[in-house]
Amino acid sequence: MIRSLYFVPGKSIRKDIPVHEFPKLTQNPEGLLWVDFVSEPPEICLPILQSFGFHPLAIDDALQETHVPKLDDWGDYLYIVLNYMNAREKGDSWETEVDELDIFLGQNYIVTHHDYPVAAIDETWAACDRDPRNVQEGADHLLYKIADNLVAGYMPAVEKIDSAIDQIEDQVFDRPSPRTLEKLFALKRVLLAMRRILLPQREVLNKLARDDYKVIDPRDRIFFRDIYDHLVRLHDINESLRDLVGGALDTYLSVVNNRMNEIMKTLTTITVLFMPLSVLTGFFGMNFFEPLGTLKSWTTNPVFYLTLATFFILPISMYIWMRRRTWI
Repeated sequence: MIRSLYFVPGKSIRKDIPVHEFPKLTQNPEGLLWVDFVSEPPEICLPILQSFGFHPLAIDDALQETHVPKLDDWGDYLYIVLNYMNAREKGDSWETEVDELDIFLGQNYIVTHHDYPVAAIDETWAACDRDPRNVQEGADHLLYKIADNLVAGYMPAVEKIDSAIDQIEDQVFDRPSPRTLEKLFALKRVLLAMRRILLPQREVLNKLARDDYKVIDPRDRIFFRDIYDHLVRLHDINESLRDLVGGALDTYLSVVNNRMNEIMKTLTTITVLFMPLSVLTGFFGMNFFEPLGTLKSWTTNPVFYLTLATFFILPISMYIWMRRRTWI
């Protein structure tokens, strides 16, 4: 799908403009043209992008969709790559989708290209459709609105991850299981994927906020600096969440080891308590004690009761002794 809008001060916004009019509309310094390519095949996008006069390398980068966030200055226009991530919890695992948004920013036009629907683009498009004032301040300010919505889209995922970490921390202390470990590693992978996006994207916004570009009004740099601050805060939050996941993982291993030690301690206590009884039963079960031999006194009732009392008293005495030694 190719959608477009064109704004000229004093006139209503035009939509769904024919493709052949794009080069002509970009010649008007007072107008603003926004063309958005959504899930269009490269063979359709290529001639349209060429009509804008973009460099073949920039067009090739946009159609490949395999780049990390970056910014290329081509003089009359900027080629910008931004990434966005959709993180959804699915049972005990997380589904993470990282996609690319390519942007060509000119003096009076902006061209966006993406293979999948982007919530930030749709929100900005709806805002421009609803209120023409969103496109009155130029293409660079429209880029700011797109980038701001894109960065704001990370917060729901961050809140979900934070909530999931709180639940896992409760499970770690309550009843840890191998599924808890799977959830921890899934969250760790999501946070690592987010970190790989935030770091280079932060540098892109830092360049937009501080460097001189022909197509960006110096007065609008402060807006990009605001997005840069948001990315810095997101990166700090990401690092904090990664520390929480690492701490939860260490706690999980400690709890599991402590439980294993308690189990081994209990089993060892039971073994030690019944070991003397095993020695006694083994000794009295030997075959050289015969009822008709010279040791008939060993098979009388008093000896039986004495042996039975020993079976009860000896484990209890050993238990009290081990308690006094603080072994259990």
